[in-house]
Amino acid sequence: MSELKIASTTFRWGTQTYIMGIINVTPDSFSGDGLLSDQEWVKKAVEQGVRFAQEGAHILDVGGESTRPGAEPVDAETELQRVVPVIEALSRAVDLPISIDTYKAEVAAAALDAGAHLVNDVWGLRMDPALAGLCAQRHTPVIVMHNRSHPRNAVQEARLGGRYIGTIYDDLLMDITNELQVSINLARSAGVPDEHIIIDPGIGFGKTVEQNLTLLNYLDTFKVLGYPILLGTSNKSFIGYTLNTPPEDRLEGTAATVAIGIARGADIVRVHQVKEISRVARMADAIVRTGSKVAG
Repeated sequence: MSELKIASTTFRWGTQTYIMGIINVTPDSFSGDGLLSDQEWVKKAVEQGVRFAQEGAHILDVGGESTRPGAEPVDAETELQRVVPVIEALSRAVDLPISIDTYKAEVAAAALDAGAHLVNDVWGLRMDPALAGLCAQRHTPVIVMHNRSHPRNAVQEARLGGRYIGTIYDDLLMDITNELQVSINLARSAGVPDEHIIIDPGIGFGKTVEQNLTLLNYLDTFKVLGYPILLGTSNKSFIGYTLNTPPEDRLEGTAATVAIGIARGADIVRVHQVKEISRVARMADAIVRTGSKVAG
């Protein structure tokens, strides 16, 4: 059993599923929970973080740039203005590891200075060549995600949101495995130790609805790489297109994906609804993890 200490929390991989609560400091989150729509967005973010901690979150993931299909990128300065005040305030309010969801080294550095403890890079260290070195220098764990997103492959539907079509893989699982290995190699070459690397196969990022369903069902394929696996399915469009439900009505679909994901080996699940999915994870753990303890 391997483990990783982040801030005051020790993560013992394989013993339970850990919950990452999403705090979107954006005006345009696909799930409708972007906090910048509120004038008191820093206060709202802290309230959300405190509530997530009470509901069972183990990590808080703060992001200042929407990654929904077709979203417009934002510059580093805008991203910094969004995330740094929130991270500073959260670090004073909760005793949980804080993740910065960014692919920009400049943003990551400022976030770490503000109180963040790990980096969640949706481009797997391939977008900004300085980010891997920063994580090594700061002794910061990093989540490397697989991503083949291209705006030309994104289509929008008013009720169900964006999705990707026409994304071609020679062999879906093998291609993702090989491309994750590229990100792992970038981290290791920069000096990031193996125990600081977490992988994410990138459900929803440059995959069709059918590819996402296959990827989830075969999540245990990526255990061969030897790193903890983060699963991010929460409220995503492949659920909506499967169930014909808008983003605000995807809790049950998310719960199903989390339960299956845990059965297939997920170590962390990144979610919007912490209370409900924490319960799903605890129940799934009680079924699939040897030695799990269920509260009386």
